Amino acid sequence: MTKSRRKDRVSKDQWLAQALEVFTREGEPGVRIESLAREIGVAKAGFYWHFKDRADLLDQLLNYWSHEYTEVVTTNDSLQTLPAAERLLAVMEMIWEHDLAGLDLHFHLWARKDAKVARKVRQVLRKRLDYLISIFSEAGFSGDELEMRARLFLTYTSNESLIFRYKSKEQANRLLKRRWRLLLSPPQD
Repeated sequence: MTKSRRKDRVSKDQWLAQALEVFTREGEPGVRIESLAREIGVAKAGFYWHFKDRADLLDQLLNYWSHEYTEVVTTNDSLQTLPAAERLLAVMEMIWEHDLAGLDLHFHLWARKDAKVARKVRQVLRKRLDYLISIFSEAGFSGDELEMRARLFLTYTSNESLIFRYKSKEQANRLLKRRWRLLLSPPQD
């Protein structure tokens, strides 16, 4: 088999990763089969081994985002064995280190234009919120305190990388640990 033929065998994940990269630069309209193939450096015919059409690619892109940016945390067995406080810190570190909330704005903007996308984004947010509620509940919070802490965590995390720039990784880690302690501190009446 020639070198160029092997290059045409691009995995589904490679197509999705490239589509996600284009999506973050140009939004949903920029995700086009021809341009993806050109950026990957393969013939567009290879696309059809993995996807029926552009609509299928976009559906799978949503699912890819849901899995790679949410379920890698919410279904992570190694996190489940940790006590609530340690699990929360580990989740915060994973989100920060892997920028798991960095694409949220892009998907929210797309959701404003497409009802199907809006439903999927709401499902992802619900999954994240339920996961956080379980952690804060296990940490001893209930009622409004529980709901407020989970929502505060979710809102802050989804917007942090858009709003804040840190001087160094040390500063980011220091402030992350301060947020963690604040989120777990006893309620103030």
